Amino acid sequence: MDCVSYAVLQYPSGTLNPPHTQPRSAELLFLVDGCLEVGFVDTTNKLFTKILESGDMFVFSKGLVHCQYNNDPNNLAAAVSAFGSASSGTGSIPSTLFTTGIDSGILAKAFKTDVATIEKLKAGLAPKA
Repeated sequence: MDCVSYAVLQYPSGTLNPPHTQPRSAELLFLVDGCLEVGFVDTTNKLFTKILESGDMFVFSKGLVHCQYNNDPNNLAAAVSAFGSASSGTGSIPSTLFTTGIDSGILAKAFKTDVATIEKLKAGLAPKA
């Protein structure tokens, strides 16, 4: 049986929905109010971005990395997302990489940086106590 699920999203001024994926569903985002910068990376690693205004819609294909950002310094943005699955799943890229215990040496090699930089990223993303 096919199902649809929805999420109501609010983006206070200057906030970001970090890069993430929905591994089991495409996402249709409808911007109810405000402005929102959206973007996704296709399978050739090309970035596509667009500024949405109230009433605009945008589709993110299943499994592609995407994000949303409210760069308006004064106003909230509000949106509704619809997913083609009751269980679309969400994989946050920063959390997946830096808070799940992947060895810092491995991440340093993957990002062509040093362990100290990776440790700073991990500390900045660690859950607040």
